[in-house]
Amino acid sequence: MHEELWLTRLFNDYLAAPGKLLLSLFGQQATDRPWANFIVMQLLVVAIIIVIFAILKPKLSHDKPGKLQQVFELVYEFVHTQADDMVGHDAHHHTTLFGTFFIFILLCNLIGIIPGFLSPTQFVYVPAGCAIIAFLYYNYVGFKKNGPVKYIAHFGGPIWWMSPLMFVIEIISHLARPLSLTIRLFANMYAGEQVTLVFLSLTYFIAPVLFMGLHIFVSLLQAYIFMLLTMMYVGGAVAEEH
Repeated sequence: MHEELWLTRLFNDYLAAPGKLLLSLFGQQATDRPWANFIVMQLLVVAIIIVIFAILKPKLSHDKPGKLQQVFELVYEFVHTQADDMVGHDAHHHTTLFGTFFIFILLCNLIGIIPGFLSPTQFVYVPAGCAIIAFLYYNYVGFKKNGPVKYIAHFGGPIWWMSPLMFVIEIISHLARPLSLTIRLFANMYAGEQVTLVFLSLTYFIAPVLFMGLHIFVSLLQAYIFMLLTMMYVGGAVAEEH
């Protein structure tokens, strides 16, 4: 059980009423201190993203792009290239979601490096929320692109007499996808955070630097894998049979 972070303490001390209201809207019983660490950390990440893009937008330039613009252009090109490879010619319709997942999850993973903060992705609720969004989105675009009948029919596979068995297998496979996305991100970030904390408590010299470098690498890798798997699911949902 994590102790209440200093920022969470401020939320609970001064913003308890809005927190209780939000919990009641979702049918949750409110406590005297309704704000949890992972919720506050997510809000902080969202605020950071909003501030970054608020600073970036007025400075966008075709002729003289600034360093921040160049960084995000590289991120966009990377996401767009990956989406083209995984989804195909429909990729541009979904690049916004892929990029949002990558940036949000990456910042959620990395914020735990800062003293006094925690990575919200080491709490199972956050990866589960992202996984559910990915699951609902790729099924939605699959229905929209192919129509309900055609989309559901492709679960049966190309061999008609094996369709009942294939349909059951495909349904189980699709239902397992959000669970797989959740466990992969949560387990890796939780384990990485615990390893980093253990070695920070043992020594304050070279080892922490090495394990922080490993934490950054794992953060990048897990954000990329989550985005890539979402691309694969979307690509499968909107693929045209030949």
